[in-house]
Amino acid sequence: MNHDAHPACPMDGLLRLLMGPWTTYVLWVLRRQGPQRFGALKRAIPGISSRLLTARLRLLEGAGVVSRHHVASIPPQVSYGLTPRGEQLVPVLDALDALARQWDAEDRAATRSAGPSAAAAIAA
Repeated sequence: MNHDAHPACPMDGLLRLLMGPWTTYVLWVLRRQGPQRFGALKRAIPGISSRLLTARLRLLEGAGVVSRHHVASIPPQVSYGLTPRGEQLVPVLDALDALARQWDAEDRAATRSAGPSAAAAIAA
C-alpha cells in the first residue's frame, strides 16, 4: 500500500504531539494552574530537565497549543499559557484526570482487599 498517495491521518499528528515525553504533563499543569513562568512550571513538573521543558514548550508553541508571553524587563519575564487551541484539549485532559483518579482508587482498593502480597505484585 502506498501511504504517500493518501493524506496523513489527522489523528496521527495530534497523537504524535500529545504523546511526546512530558507533553501531556506540561499541558495538564497549564490547564490546572493557568499561565506559568518557566521556573514555576519546572517546579510543578518534578523530574523534568530545563532542556526538555524548553523543547516541549517550543513544540507546543509551534503547534499553536501554548502561547509565550514576554515582558521586556530586568530580569525578563516570560510566561506560558494555553491558547484557544490548547483550551480545546481541556475536556480531554479532564477526562484523563477522571480516569486516572478512578484507576488509582481501584488499584488502592484492590491492594487493600488482597493484602500485602498483592500490593507487591501491583507495584512490580
